[in-house]
Amino acid sequence: MMWQGIDRRRFPRAEYPCEVIILRSDLKETFRTHTENIGVGGICVILSKELPRFCPVGITLYLKDRVSPIECDGRIVWSVKRRSNFDTGIEFIGLRQRDRLRIERVVEECLRKGL
Repeated sequence: MMWQGIDRRRFPRAEYPCEVIILRSDLKETFRTHTENIGVGGICVILSKELPRFCPVGITLYLKDRVSPIECDGRIVWSVKRRSNFDTGIEFIGLRQRDRLRIERVVEECLRKGL
């Protein structure tokens, strides 16, 4: 079953697997994973543990362009259990304009290529 919120997104998403580190700010718990998809509004990742909705997180995102990582805050907006893991949607908070533009370029390129 696909998450039904996909059609309500304000920003297009592209399948774009890249490394990401998620830091649960309140417990200093770190998750190293890969993105399932990305957009200028946020990312979807697979986590080994469910994080509560609206939980604040720190994000360090390594795009494939080999430029410095994108660092910003985020918050968990949804989580769906998949076998032993959790598909997790994270909204960007405080994303810098230059980082937003980098993500926009990645998404546009992926959508153009049909990835």
